[in-house]
Amino acid sequence: MNYVLFDGQHHQKLKPLTLTRPVADLRVGIFKIQDKWKKILDQEVGVRSKDYLASKFNSNSGEVLYGISGALCPNEELCDAIHSLKDKTIMMKDGNVLAIKPLPKEEDLEKELEKYKVVEYTEVVNLIDRPMDIFLMNGKEILNDLSFIDTESIRSTEYGAGNLLLGDSVFIEEGAEINGATLNSTTGPIYIGKGVEIMEGSNIRGPFAILDDSILKMGAKVYGPTTIGPQCKVGGEVSNVVFQGYANKAHDGFAGNTVVGYWCNMGADTNTSNLKNNYGEVKSWSYATEEYEPTGTQYCGLIMGDHSKSSINTMFNTGTVIGAFVNVFDSGFPPKFIPSFSWGSKAGFETYDFDKAMEVAGVVMQRRGVELDDVSKAIYKAIFKQKTK
Repeated sequence: MNYVLFDGQHHQKLKPLTLTRPVADLRVGIFKIQDKWKKILDQEVGVRSKDYLASKFNSNSGEVLYGISGALCPNEELCDAIHSLKDKTIMMKDGNVLAIKPLPKEEDLEKELEKYKVVEYTEVVNLIDRPMDIFLMNGKEILNDLSFIDTESIRSTEYGAGNLLLGDSVFIEEGAEINGATLNSTTGPIYIGKGVEIMEGSNIRGPFAILDDSILKMGAKVYGPTTIGPQCKVGGEVSNVVFQGYANKAHDGFAGNTVVGYWCNMGADTNTSNLKNNYGEVKSWSYATEEYEPTGTQYCGLIMGDHSKSSINTMFNTGTVIGAFVNVFDSGFPPKFIPSFSWGSKAGFETYDFDKAMEVAGVVMQRRGVELDDVSKAIYKAIFKQKTK
């Protein structure tokens, strides 16, 4: 293997989304970052992750020809620059390591990198530096990812019964079912994966991607740039949201400028505030600094870790961050940061019993035909131990 995507400092910076997976396993646009690199390089690309994730994600600890930041989305110019690197070189941009040639063995990394020369990359890159960058860059990455798809073979000017298609950038894969919907691609392309069902009365404005076997419920209103990952059920109103996969927001309620992890469920009439009353810059919790930091944007809703859930009528404030295996079961505004394995309401939280959490996770996953295996349980146990230290 010649290429490995390493987590580096972004494992911590992109929590809670990376609590359960390597950085390169995150989805932005249509594809996960690792899949983007596989497609543009036309070969296998590995990852180097934290120890507790290594078994599940086949972490590569040996020396490889090229190490690339797992937070970096590819383009042709960037690939050319990486391939032109001389031996013992680190390529950086604005304080972030983009690529290393060669990537030393994990055990020798710090010692070996002291001998490397540093060069600065001057072109524009799409680097997922913070969780909110996933929704901020989602529109660009939907456009980039369409270049990996034979769009001409799936371009549609009419489809199903009673649909209104506006614009000429609607791409529908085989097996999708769409009737009585409005698909407006004049504002950006619309990509619909295999086996997707878009129910009657749905209104969609691109850029938009909905991936295999997902369902858009009746009367849904979707504003781009939005991605709905595989095996999701989404309804109500969403705007600039990225659902990583296997998650539900099936009922009415608004979600805006938000990232939702895997196996999450947002109860009926859950709402995310994405704009402060004073129209000021939103602050959000950072796992890297362990404090609230400016996001650089007026619009920021919710960052939700894997296996987390909200009850009916939950109201998330601007810039809320909740970890993995969080259960919010009360209406009203919970805290703006809730650690992993927490169970409670605005009145207070207690630790979510690990065995009960695994029992619920197993039931949830089985409904999608996925087994909660021992390797995943070990990852979740590691997260639980970190939370309860």
